Amino acid sequence: MPLQAELITLSGRSFVAVCALVAAVTLILGRDLPVWLLAAEVLTTILSLFLLGSFKYQIHKNALTYGMLLVIIATFCKLGTSEWHVEIQERGWWYWTQSNLLTFHGLDDLIHADTMLFILGLTFFVSVIAQTRLLEGITFSLLRRNQGAILPTVISVTAFVAVASAVFGGVSMIGLTIRTLVIVLLLAAAPASAITYAVIVCTAITTICGVWVAYGEPPNLIMKANLYPLLGNAFFVIYCAPAAIVSYLLIARQLRKRLHNQHVYLDLLDVVEANAQDVRFLQATRHGEVLTPIEFIEDHAAELGERAAGVLKWLHHGETLGLALFRENVPEETRKNLLGHFVSEDLADSLDRHYQLSFARDREGAKQAERGIEEALASLAHVRRHAQMVGALALGPFIGMLIVHTIFDRVPLFWASFAGFLFAFLGIAGIPKMRGLALREGYVEYAEYYFLFPLFLSITLLTKAGFFNLIQTVLHKGIETMGQGHVAFAQFLGCTFLSAILDNNIVADFASRGLHGLSPAVMHLFAMAQIIGYALGGCWTHIGCAQSVVAFAFIRRDVDESYTPLQWMKDITPIIVEIMIALTILIYVQNAFLRWLG
Repeated sequence: MPLQAELITLSGRSFVAVCALVAAVTLILGRDLPVWLLAAEVLTTILSLFLLGSFKYQIHKNALTYGMLLVIIATFCKLGTSEWHVEIQERGWWYWTQSNLLTFHGLDDLIHADTMLFILGLTFFVSVIAQTRLLEGITFSLLRRNQGAILPTVISVTAFVAVASAVFGGVSMIGLTIRTLVIVLLLAAAPASAITYAVIVCTAITTICGVWVAYGEPPNLIMKANLYPLLGNAFFVIYCAPAAIVSYLLIARQLRKRLHNQHVYLDLLDVVEANAQDVRFLQATRHGEVLTPIEFIEDHAAELGERAAGVLKWLHHGETLGLALFRENVPEETRKNLLGHFVSEDLADSLDRHYQLSFARDREGAKQAERGIEEALASLAHVRRHAQMVGALALGPFIGMLIVHTIFDRVPLFWASFAGFLFAFLGIAGIPKMRGLALREGYVEYAEYYFLFPLFLSITLLTKAGFFNLIQTVLHKGIETMGQGHVAFAQFLGCTFLSAILDNNIVADFASRGLHGLSPAVMHLFAMAQIIGYALGGCWTHIGCAQSVVAFAFIRRDVDESYTPLQWMKDITPIIVEIMIALTILIYVQNAFLRWLG
């Protein structure tokens, strides 16, 4: 039985109501509460995200974090003292409100407003570019250049994604990368195990290989915000780029083992497969959705009835959608309706005729039927190329504003991603269905971050209560006792394991606040150890980071509905262990270099 059938979802409204009651009681009866109680409540919230998100009893993460925030705020208000308590006593509530709620700087300190707005703009920016089918175009161009060989194509695409993830964010790249690679592997009739592994590897590439730029991963931005100006853009390139390169080389070696004998026979591709980027662009233009054949059939299973399972079976074995419909004897009217909705109603008759001749093994007739379809798709190519050109040109304002922010740090970072998004949006603004699809996908993707706001605020409250002064003391004593190299390794391991069971954004915000008060060299070493730990641990489980959540959901939906979190860990652990060993060596080499410099 699939794991999903065993889940029991708890009421989010009831949980928030109980939290509100506890918060009210705390405000009425609480007096001089200890800081450790506040820390325990924050830790309970963070651990509950794992416990109530991975096992039988689950609750929506927004209900959990926003409900617990009520309790945490009530406890903070009843602490014996804190930085904010003193500030309010000396200057009053209005001064506190102006400083922390009515200024952008105050909101940035409170909930990482600049970082979260940057991610918002970046999410919509990449969503717009994705609609131009740029990555599919690059992939199929490489596939043709490599004469159908899967391995060099996948290596090239993943290398491109590794670099792009460092600039555009791994969360924005993961969904598009997965779908593109799955399309190619299905064309090669790759086994389900190879497809599953490719999806998992996408998580590692978009997470670990994107750490070498401050803007590649939300934890990077959080680290930079917490430790600025001691942690600038140069730090990520100097300290984190070696980790990203070593990790990618190890991932590429694993891909070589899995995909070295996979091949796509280009001369056997039908018209829909050979023109994938134009077909998917047409889908977005005409229907406002872009689906793989498997996703499409799953969404239209009711129209196929008992034939749906057979069609899906053929698709999983690499068959084209049209031939899969013929092999299951789907009625003509249903076939044309499905083909029309998958590509275009105008081409439904031509597509059905093409697949009918292909099924009858009339290759010459099928080729002749393709010509009209290819001409119709080619007529849209100029629209796609224009949208791709505008999307590529949008890199200009995006990178330009990043440079402005680097030179003038008072200019908020989020203007860069919004400038790129607004410029790229011009390329699809005249295509209503595609425009709506881009905005809808951007909204859905960003909604995965809503649960972070209460947690960021909770950690800020801990900071104002002086909790992280204790962490800094522990670090100083650890350096004196063990040496900075061993402490850096301990932070690496700790962040790896914590990020595997918690969200790596939260671990980044929590752990980085303890690095204040260190010398710049030691802080850089510890920051590097934490960053690569967040990235590595985020891939290790199905909930460690947003990319893992997306990848796991895709596997369950489109590859194997019975796939479990334990199978995820079993499949990915070998590469995680390899990378962990390599990064451990890197940490000690970096420590030796710093000691040599004195």
